[in-house]
Amino acid sequence: MTAQPHGDPRAALRSGLPDRYLTPEDLVVMFSLPSVETVYQWRRKRIGPPGFRVGRYLRFNPAAVRAWEAERTALTDAA
Repeated sequence: MTAQPHGDPRAALRSGLPDRYLTPEDLVVMFSLPSVETVYQWRRKRIGPPGFRVGRYLRFNPAAVRAWEAERTALTDAA
């Protein structure tokens, strides 16, 4: 007999990861943007939240988007 590991081994992989990564369409809805092209322009200009590619798809970590939004809000409030 083989010993069963304690707990779910996938839980170690998921620890610290969000339940769902955000899509460009999610950012359009969150920030009331005109289109997804705005998100892609931000990425090209390196002024938007940091994202990453999964194959051909662009995804965003919700924590990174929140941090980017807080930074932008602080800059606006300071001005």
